[in-house]
Amino acid sequence: MKSTVSTQTVARSNERGGLRVKFDFRSYTLVIALIFIALIFGMLTEGEFLSSRNLSNLFMQMSVISILAIGMTLVIIAGHIDLSVGSLVGLTGGIVAILQVWYGWGTVSVIIVAIAIGAIAGLWQGWWVSYRGVPAFIVTLGGMLIFRGILIGISKGQTIAPLEESFEIIGNSYLPYVPGYVLAIISMVLLYVWTAWNRKKRQSIGLTVRTKMNDYGKVTIYSLCILVLVYMLNRYYGIPIPMLVVVLFAAIFVFITLKTPFGRYIYAIGGNIEAAALSGINIKRVILSVFVLMGALSGVAGIILTSRLNAAAVSSGEMYELDAIAACVIGGTSLMGGKGNIVGAIVGALIMASIDNGMSMMNIETFWQFIVKGLILIIAVWIDISSKSQQA
Repeated sequence: MKSTVSTQTVARSNERGGLRVKFDFRSYTLVIALIFIALIFGMLTEGEFLSSRNLSNLFMQMSVISILAIGMTLVIIAGHIDLSVGSLVGLTGGIVAILQVWYGWGTVSVIIVAIAIGAIAGLWQGWWVSYRGVPAFIVTLGGMLIFRGILIGISKGQTIAPLEESFEIIGNSYLPYVPGYVLAIISMVLLYVWTAWNRKKRQSIGLTVRTKMNDYGKVTIYSLCILVLVYMLNRYYGIPIPMLVVVLFAAIFVFITLKTPFGRYIYAIGGNIEAAALSGINIKRVILSVFVLMGALSGVAGIILTSRLNAAAVSSGEMYELDAIAACVIGGTSLMGGKGNIVGAIVGALIMASIDNGMSMMNIETFWQFIVKGLILIIAVWIDISSKSQQA
């Protein structure tokens, strides 16, 4: 029995190692694509695309989709989909605006309510999927219609504005210059500490460790990128607060997916649900939890969107679910389940936002923007399917 378990453990470790190498290749491809996009739009806009002001606006714009992409990555890895997140963003943002503008609630109270309502909506949908066996596509498609209908009903079809200044600053404020550099230095130190800790842990359990030049060389490159980015943003107003929110949630969920049993359960369920059940994983509870987290993150996204616009409208969040799914797929998350990475999804969101931003700056008509994003999504899925076919 011990021999069987040991063999299976080694096999799983080797498999994860293989996936990690492939993801590294995919992530480098994404970074190259992002650099290429930045250079193309930089030349076509005479450098304006790469200006500090536009970069700051770009990170502001991508924050909502990035937060949704974090949760959507977990949902897709688990082998499901959530089509309701755009409507839930609109609903939670609308509730925030109604409570604050019409009923005079404070900022802290409406934030708590928005996240709680998002989590409850996720709980409701997760219950149908995990405990009643209704396909997630159908449940969340119904949720998309229900949440949008509730928003229209409670808002009476009106645009609700303006909100309190204390709420508005959430999506429109910046971290000052000095704290920005301090945070950058802290991030760089944490990267080196994290790398050293990972190397030591892998050595202690007998796993292969890459060369110091490889590991610390990459950390050095990441650190330089952080410094350059902070410098560019500080040339405008500083680091946008929504960007820091994205980084915070990304760090939390990267840790959850890579370093906790819950994260490993999500990958196991998406990879092979029968094997996961036989190994004793409570599949229903895990799936339910994933949808609750997706709902809560939709509430956070609704808060940021409403704060940034300083208004809530019945059209808020429309099509955001498709942008979030596209970001995940472009970032390497497989629609077949069992494979994905939160950092890749955020890079995918940045690519999508960059294309939107660049084409808008060039005054390209909206219909072309939809066409280009649709083609990118199809190509990304085709690449994923082709890579799986080659593996088989």
